Amino acid sequence: MRPAGKGATESLYFDYPRFDPPQGAARAALDAPARAVIVGAGPVGMTAALALAREGVASVLLDDKSTFNDGSRAICVSRSSFQILDRLGVVGPFLDKALGWTTGRSFYRGRQILEFEMPDSADEKFRPMYNLEQQYIEAFLWQAVAGCDLIDARWQSEVTGVADREGGVAVTVRDPQGCYTIPADWVLACDGARSAVRGMRGLRLKGENFEGRYVIADVQMEHDYPTIRRALFDPDCRRGGTVLIHRQPDNIWRIDYQLAEGEDAEEATREDVVRDSVAAVLKDIGHEGPWELEWWSVYSANTLALDDYRDGRVFFVGDSAHVVPIFGVRGLNNGLADAMNIGWKLGWVLTGRAGPALLDSYTPERRGATLDVFANASKSARFMTPPSHGWRVMRDAALSLALDHEFAGQLANPRQMTPYVYARSPVVRADDPGFAGGPSAGDVLPDARVGDGHLSDRLGPGFTLLCFDAGLSRALAGEAGMQAMVLEPGSAAARRLAAGPGSAYLLRPDLYIAARWHDARAEDVIAAYRAAICKSGD
Repeated sequence: MRPAGKGATESLYFDYPRFDPPQGAARAALDAPARAVIVGAGPVGMTAALALAREGVASVLLDDKSTFNDGSRAICVSRSSFQILDRLGVVGPFLDKALGWTTGRSFYRGRQILEFEMPDSADEKFRPMYNLEQQYIEAFLWQAVAGCDLIDARWQSEVTGVADREGGVAVTVRDPQGCYTIPADWVLACDGARSAVRGMRGLRLKGENFEGRYVIADVQMEHDYPTIRRALFDPDCRRGGTVLIHRQPDNIWRIDYQLAEGEDAEEATREDVVRDSVAAVLKDIGHEGPWELEWWSVYSANTLALDDYRDGRVFFVGDSAHVVPIFGVRGLNNGLADAMNIGWKLGWVLTGRAGPALLDSYTPERRGATLDVFANASKSARFMTPPSHGWRVMRDAALSLALDHEFAGQLANPRQMTPYVYARSPVVRADDPGFAGGPSAGDVLPDARVGDGHLSDRLGPGFTLLCFDAGLSRALAGEAGMQAMVLEPGSAAARRLAAGPGSAYLLRPDLYIAARWHDARAEDVIAAYRAAICKSGD
């Protein structure tokens, strides 16, 4: 929603482009067969298209809108998401624009009860978290999509049917000039929480709905508070409620405030009511200067997911597969991880480098990640928005205790997102018990300093074997699809990986560890690699 007199995309800081549907001669090939059709050109859909293109696979990208999503929406982008953007070669403009942060502070009735620092060091290429409005996220991804010959992006193109056909899926599309059908090998449904594709397939999300509702409002103002996460519990401006505040680029500040039990959402989102509520929050944090209202919306905290993220030749990616509470900033970041996961796997299968069974690992890995998010985000949601009187009594008791006892303040820690460990994935080898530390098989690779740069800068586009023995590297030189990188046993990377002279780590294209060995043998590495791509040695 925007202030009276302003259009749906009339912003204080962002110029929305307008995209036309396919025109002229381009329409002659609209119904040509496609290897992959991606429904939804939001951040998740564009990331999936770029991940496929990185593997040499062309796709058709469809969206029923004529521009990017309105409003700042998802604003917190995690380190792991920046690693994905880096692997896709698009991270540059994100680094130029986004605001990195490491610190969070929580307050109870005006008094600080917690200050936390997210893990960070010189080994890391990226900060733990960045704030960036979703319009910019979509704009920067679109720059890469528009410049990629392997992505056929079509705006104002609504998908009206997704039907099974022999060897694939028939995708029916309607745009302002007519209807047509695309014969597709695969479909990636990246069309959000209200997924039309999910409805067409007769599927529904299952899970838990929380009672807490929040209004989110963006305001533009000059305010000198640093870029950190602020959480206000039971502040003067919202007695009994919670307020979250984040700084964004362009002097835009996100304010999330909880609606009281029984407060009518329609009434609460009237412009005059939003303005009064925001003014009260700003008074509470000591801001006395001018401000302008940019945009606002309302949301509730839910934990909902499909039982299976695959339905035949249709994969569900991002919010079409799951809806998670925003507490802990897991929604967008979880979706980008979904897109990278299915993108490289489908790319490898379609180019013949991996067996079809690799696609069976998508749901176990990414639904497992969703359930892990549910476990952590639900704890945060119950603390931020207590679902019952009993929960509220316990929450308020903990907050009161935190005024005088530091340990109790940790209960207000939002449990920021960390990548899920694929320890039970069907394509990840059981971990080697010979290690005394370091990341385990199924974990994402931690970065480390290597010379003047970082380890992640030196990894190949496919599978990479990090080894600390040049002889092992030579023994694997002929294995297609995998390159070896030799590191010094006493290097910073070796210390971070707890690696000795005979150790080795097998890394996937998405930087997850497929297997590791304390004392590696070439035949074991080859077997693990072939298992990771679901191919025999024939």
